[in-house]
Amino acid sequence: MIEPLIRLFEGLSASEATLVVLIVSLAAAVAMEFVVLRLAKRYVSATDTEYDNIVFSTLRVPMVVTAALVGVFVLTQVPSVRSSVVIDPGTLDDLFGRPALSILVLVWAYAANKVVNRLVAAVNEEGGRFDFAPVFSNIWTLSVVVGSAGTLLWLWGIEITPLLGAAGVAGIAVGFAAKDTVANFFGGIALYFDDTYKLGDYIVLDDDTAGTVIKVGVRSTTLLTRDEVMVTVPNAALNAAKVTNESAPQRRRRIRVPIGVAYGTDIDAFEELLVEVAMAESLVRDSPKPRARFRSFGDSALQYELLCWVNGPTRRRRAQHELNRALYKALNAAGIEIPYPKRDVTVTGAVPDLATEANAGRTAVHSAEEGVANRRDRHDPA
Repeated sequence: MIEPLIRLFEGLSASEATLVVLIVSLAAAVAMEFVVLRLAKRYVSATDTEYDNIVFSTLRVPMVVTAALVGVFVLTQVPSVRSSVVIDPGTLDDLFGRPALSILVLVWAYAANKVVNRLVAAVNEEGGRFDFAPVFSNIWTLSVVVGSAGTLLWLWGIEITPLLGAAGVAGIAVGFAAKDTVANFFGGIALYFDDTYKLGDYIVLDDDTAGTVIKVGVRSTTLLTRDEVMVTVPNAALNAAKVTNESAPQRRRRIRVPIGVAYGTDIDAFEELLVEVAMAESLVRDSPKPRARFRSFGDSALQYELLCWVNGPTRRRRAQHELNRALYKALNAAGIEIPYPKRDVTVTGAVPDLATEANAGRTAVHSAEEGVANRRDRHDPA
């Protein structure tokens, strides 16, 4: 890409080539600032999203600097300039060529890192799925630092192969030493891309741990239980466990209220009463409409379920409490019996007379006492 530019200066003297490069560089920088960037700014200002404004404002300075420094690097490669300066071409490259490219590398590395960090911050402010999103910002920063450092070393002719070998060995050692941390880290990445849950979701684990997701970090996920206790679960364990997200795909949840009614009850009136009670409860949604379902014939009752919907999984227990209270009052007021198990006990055979048994016991005791007294009299003739 540089060779065609250098050919444009063939036949020009050093001073002419220098003047042309300076003029072109200055013109390119001015055109970039007052033409291209102004048109781009007008375009991004007309859009609804803030992301393009972030990209434009972050890349504005690197583009202008690039337009200026590319001319400096091209000037150091023009044969007429290289042959007319008092220093040798290698020194010219070390003083002007490579520094110009190094500045470009650093400017664009800084801009690339900044634009990603600002985009991540904007996503989080709009209610991102995870607190885990800033982790990608950290990964990107590390990647930019490593990439720019490697580019600068290559640019200045420093051999990086031994460094890569040492970095590989160090990476293996760190991987074995911090395998749990690495497992949690990649477990969090898997949870992020699988869209298992997001902040504010109510989840239930396979060990019955349940709570609202309040933080997703590099190593672990924090849940807030209904008892307002924070539970920290490693991401690796979450990635391997069965997770039930009760807030997805939508937050409404159905509740089931079991209830029994006595045999002989008018089931049509009973079902109508169940639906009326559910419709009157403020925690219950009007749509889908509550409904009563006859499930089975029980030992002492007709087994029903009242099915209705609430606006979130955390409201189910409260709604069930209120419905149980309202149903009990309504059924009592309507004279509908809520049955409970009853047992009849039948006693067979003759029943002994307790009074007769008591008298017989007293007589036996009295006879035993008289026998003991007679034996004493025989042994004591006085």
